[in-house]
Amino acid sequence: MAEKKKKPSFVTEFELIVTSQAEKELDARFKSGRHLYNAVLGEAIIRVQQVPNSEPYQEAKKIKVKSDDDNKLRNELFATARKQLRFSDFELQEFATITAKSAKWIAEKLDSHTIQKIGTRAFKAAERVLFGKARKVRFKSFHAFHSLESKTNASGIRFFGGNDCCIKWGKNLTIPIRFPNKWNEVLEYGYRSPVKYCRILWREINGKRRWYVQLINEGVPYKETPAYKLHNKVNPNTGLVGIDLNVSNVAVVSDDKAGLLPFAENVPTFEQEIKTLQRKMERSRRATNLDNYEPDFEKRVGRNNKRKKGKVKKGSRRWRQSNAYKKYARKKRELERKKAAYSKSKNRGLANKIVRDFGNNIKAEKVSVRAWQRRYGKAISAKSPGFFQSELARKAESAGGKFTTFSTNKTALSQTHLDGTRMKKSLSERVHKDASGFEMQRDLFSAYLSRYVNDNSELNVSQARRDWERTEPFLTQAWSEFKTASTKTSSKSGGVISPAEQNCVKTKQPNQIALNKGKKLGKNGISNNSVVSPESP
Repeated sequence: MAEKKKKPSFVTEFELIVTSQAEKELDARFKSGRHLYNAVLGEAIIRVQQVPNSEPYQEAKKIKVKSDDDNKLRNELFATARKQLRFSDFELQEFATITAKSAKWIAEKLDSHTIQKIGTRAFKAAERVLFGKARKVRFKSFHAFHSLESKTNASGIRFFGGNDCCIKWGKNLTIPIRFPNKWNEVLEYGYRSPVKYCRILWREINGKRRWYVQLINEGVPYKETPAYKLHNKVNPNTGLVGIDLNVSNVAVVSDDKAGLLPFAENVPTFEQEIKTLQRKMERSRRATNLDNYEPDFEKRVGRNNKRKKGKVKKGSRRWRQSNAYKKYARKKRELERKKAAYSKSKNRGLANKIVRDFGNNIKAEKVSVRAWQRRYGKAISAKSPGFFQSELARKAESAGGKFTTFSTNKTALSQTHLDGTRMKKSLSERVHKDASGFEMQRDLFSAYLSRYVNDNSELNVSQARRDWERTEPFLTQAWSEFKTASTKTSSKSGGVISPAEQNCVKTKQPNQIALNKGKKLGKNGISNNSVVSPESP
């Protein structure tokens, strides 16, 4: 039987006009959904833990894959192990239905399609643990459970257009849609397109909860329709692009242009405001939970004794939250929401620019952003390079191109010279001094070389050497423009410039990662605590 082909879809979002009575009913339904999700997730993780102990799984692990037949047999044994322990999407949907009917108050609040979708959601979360993509699952608290969705627009959560223009969930819950003041052709296109299913979600904005509906429409987004492309004369750029991802910027090189583009430029971090709120929250929590802290003590600092606050006692404890603490927490969440929203908006725009101006066939090194988080925590939080990379991959594939990654260990682009030799350099060296006699910014040169990496993660050095004379002028221009922009940004108030970047600007070096002060350094000037490989940018 042929596999059913998935149809493309896109999302259109509208705000809902929710009365106090409707919000009370939504609260009850989301509470029911959260309890059901946690119950199904607990059962799913139990089944996941039993899969590796089954006989088919153990037999599959012993097979050494030397041919396609071995790989096929291995996959069949893995599938048998999951089937024996009833770990599948269908089985967990059935478990969710049985659990909801056993607890009658859940079955009264949720329809069958929403219950089955909750089972699928728990299955996907547990499946990540089985495949090694996650270490553990997280059970949802009230503030972490934000959405519920149906399976079709024919039952459960339904959208009605035309004169009704509302969302109906069951027989007794009807919520009208709030249309924005600025209506545009994008919303009109989504409003008129066929609806696969609906998703209801809430967000906290300025301390208040707001409700939204997302219509999962069938078809392609408005800007990908043939009519839009014809009217705006949009021609997809199918050129080959090499990129080099970094903590605070990305180097991009195509056939005839290059750039060193910053992530989330001048993003407001609200660092001082958040620190002030955190101090207020800790003082409030300490005042209302004295039994949860060890006694204060005097500690000798220099020639004087200084009064030190006691640490939190070990073990799980119950915490009381005052109204002041809740107010400070709301303000802190709002600042963090604004920072994240700005960063995402800027990075989406940057991904669009690369696909539009440079090309949609992109090659990049396979870097570990999670490893960077341990070393550049604040910079990663402000710049979000991982989000940018996932958005760039999605947009490139949506535009008809592809996003391919290759191993850093095999290629070692930052160490490679055009004569084929490799020489290690520390992360603080941001200028590549090639054995051929020229100098180039490290990230731009790595992005240039990435265009010549084949599908087997092998670098074609001879081809890169032949094309270098033609490419060097616009790489040099991109490097010069980046140094000028870095100097201007460092003098702006509100701009995010890490201490490492400030150091690069002061020493008139290209703006990029440098070593943090106060850390013990190992060989080649690399921190002993760092998990970033020498090949990483």
